[in-house]
Amino acid sequence: MTITLRRYARQGLLLLAIAASAATGHARQVEGQTLAEQQQLGGTLLELNGVGVRAVAWLKGYVAGLYLTHKCRTAAEVVGAPGPKRLQLRMLQNVAADEFAKAFDRGVRRHASDAELEQLRGRMADFEQIVRSVGRVRKGDVIDVDYLPTAGTTMAINGRIAGPAIAGRDFHAALLQVFVGEKVTDPGLRVGLLGG
Repeated sequence: MTITLRRYARQGLLLLAIAASAATGHARQVEGQTLAEQQQLGGTLLELNGVGVRAVAWLKGYVAGLYLTHKCRTAAEVVGAPGPKRLQLRMLQNVAADEFAKAFDRGVRRHASDAELEQLRGRMADFEQIVRSVGRVRKGDVIDVDYLPTAGTTMAINGRIAGPAIAGRDFHAALLQVFVGEKVTDPGLRVGLLGG
């Protein structure tokens, strides 16, 4: 084999090795759920920032993945990051949507000041109504809570949007704090979503 052919052969093997390593990095498995390392939202490619499991004692409710335009390691970075964002929940149990609405309300109240709550009150009520309209989420359902700066926050169940978008970056920031803020109910979930 000539030197030129050997060089091309080595380059070919190197490219195959790179392609193979990239192929294995396309998804992350957690609790039997597969989360893609990247997702498209509003024409923007988002990266999986982190994954966590919502658990109470031994009961695991859902796997959550946080998708951002770039990696963030603190709640302040996540909330302040520009561009589209996706919080994906993959259900491990059947849950009444009313439970989600109550948890959202408690989480926002835990993190927001009285002045912020006053600004958010109407939109919180609108979002809770959308969540309650779902009725029940089932094991295996995929919930996407998406934020697009031009539209606001939407929630989709298995790809079907439930209700209108909720306007405002401040609303979406309050929602994210429920999962990654300093006063979260499940610190393990927070650490996972922040890439810990």
